[in-house]
Amino acid sequence: MGRLFAVEIVYRGIFQKNLAKNISRGIVLAAKHDGKIGISFGRYGDSPERNGIPAKSFAIIATDEETLQEGMAKYEPKETDISISVDDTLCKGVESWAWYGLQPINRLLKPGGTLIVTTMQDADTIIGMAHRKDFPYQLALLRGIPSFSGLWVYKDDHTDVRILGAIAKVLPELLSLNAVELAIKEEWHDDLKVKSARKSFERVEMRVVGPSEGNPETPYSFELPKWQEMREGVTIPGIPAGKAMTDPQTQQAGGFRPDRNPTFKKFSTRTMRPVVDFDTCVKCTLCWLQCPDSCFDVTPDALYDANMEACCGCGICEAVCPVEHCITMVNETAFADNASQWEAWRKDKTGYQTWLQDKITHLPPREHGFRIRGQYAEEIKDLVKVGVVDTGDEKISEQVVTDPHESGAG
Repeated sequence: MGRLFAVEIVYRGIFQKNLAKNISRGIVLAAKHDGKIGISFGRYGDSPERNGIPAKSFAIIATDEETLQEGMAKYEPKETDISISVDDTLCKGVESWAWYGLQPINRLLKPGGTLIVTTMQDADTIIGMAHRKDFPYQLALLRGIPSFSGLWVYKDDHTDVRILGAIAKVLPELLSLNAVELAIKEEWHDDLKVKSARKSFERVEMRVVGPSEGNPETPYSFELPKWQEMREGVTIPGIPAGKAMTDPQTQQAGGFRPDRNPTFKKFSTRTMRPVVDFDTCVKCTLCWLQCPDSCFDVTPDALYDANMEACCGCGICEAVCPVEHCITMVNETAFADNASQWEAWRKDKTGYQTWLQDKITHLPPREHGFRIRGQYAEEIKDLVKVGVVDTGDEKISEQVVTDPHESGAG
């Protein structure tokens, strides 16, 4: 038997579907130029393609046909040489609609395997979000704003080819840089994309993550019943209606907190979350009424607290709120837990205001597409400022800023 390689691409359903497909296909095409064979596929059970739900694509590469067949017989990789997170917020853990419980982003990584993350955060921030492993693994950071390239809009910012270049750097045994460049020319017919892959190869940032580093929490999980333990008949237990909340200061009971699904949490869907300024809330009820997932709890003092285990981060509450800056959508990477904001405000209103203002500073562009013509070009200017785009080449810089269809974040 020869050598088998496995790569998973973890992405957000719909929003990053085409991006993940391009990456997995590009890996197989590049491997062919290195004399290997492979297959790329999306896992149906892990990819219901609903907005923002974590999903996966895979690339299986082998040095010979027999080894590839052996790898394909497993249906999906049980361990990976490389796991790719195309949105840094996925590093907190993923829960698709095909299983229950939170799965660490690095769960399948082999000892010494590599987690590649597209992010503008530093290594310590990403490591702090990812759950700990019992063995060392490698973290590779690819600088860039999370790319949303799905069914409705294609954001051609070269994230796909830049990730191919990063793979060649972190695991040259799988792909050589020359093979990546040949595959890009064959598939995309674009010399600018070739240059982007080469720049990524040169600039990807790597460090080893030790067993003592990362989020020490045990991911949320529960035991599924075995077939012999199931009840007779087809039944689904109902969810209780809910109960009153308790004020942490006065112990007064009031308001209403609905009970929610005890086995499915929606928080891994978020790239942003709402933060609420309770001091400016006018109790208009619009956030509570318009939330599609009923994630707002009614507090004893008739305010509205977003339950962070139920919130999917859609941003509708911010859109309907009539008070400016009362509800603000903030980058999910700025938070370490799902604690109640209202309880924190009740315990220390001055301290909460300090916390609130600090969180509101984390407002990078995270739209799933574009709101205005020219928005992409404006984002690229920001990338130029932080050094993601190569400003040393005037041709690239000018083309990136002026023509989003042929642009490249080299």
